[in-house]
Amino acid sequence: MLLAIECATPAGSVALWHDGELVSRDCPSGSHHHSQTLLPLASELLAEAGVTAAALDGVAYGSGPGAFTGLRMACGIAQGVAVAHDLPVYSVSSLAALAWGSGASTVVSLIDARMGEVYAGVYQRTQTGMTQLGKTRLAPPENIAGSVFQRPGTGEHLPLVCGNALRAYPLLQNAAQERGLRCDAGKIPHARAVAEIAMLGELEALDPAQALPCYVRNKVAKTTAERLAEGGRN
Repeated sequence: MLLAIECATPAGSVALWHDGELVSRDCPSGSHHHSQTLLPLASELLAEAGVTAAALDGVAYGSGPGAFTGLRMACGIAQGVAVAHDLPVYSVSSLAALAWGSGASTVVSLIDARMGEVYAGVYQRTQTGMTQLGKTRLAPPENIAGSVFQRPGTGEHLPLVCGNALRAYPLLQNAAQERGLRCDAGKIPHARAVAEIAMLGELEALDPAQALPCYVRNKVAKTTAERLAEGGRN
């Protein structure tokens, strides 16, 4: 039995894998207060399954990249539950979860990184999960459009480009469609995909102390000088 948490984007979610069934809950639409909703939603899932957290075999979390606060929260909750009940933790890339949840065989995952940049990863579906092709990238959308969008096949093997960065930066969707690639701006990383990847059994079981968010970017916000240089306000 596995509990999964994902909140790399404003749309947080939790999922529970129990007796071969996967159930999930989404944080209220538009709510950024995951700290007030994730644990109660997890408790609901456990209660409905008739079990307690002590019966879990592990906890998985979306490690990012994504919103810094959300990543810390997912990691912190996973660590807290794991420490309290002596459980292993499983770290799942939020970009990989986005790709897996799309159902496509080849996926370009794009998450809005704010500050005029995008987190990007290219994935291939295999029997053991999502294999990343190349490295995770953090770059302005025009750079992503010029270097990440590729056409490794034809027909059903064309990559699916998905993620909330498509809505944040329309040029990405335009560039993808110009290359004949399919797009889905509505896809987001979800706890269901985090749970499914963890249940494949290919991930390393971590001690809670080893669980960390994957930020990719170290800088949280632009400086005042940078904002002013771009025409922003002090």
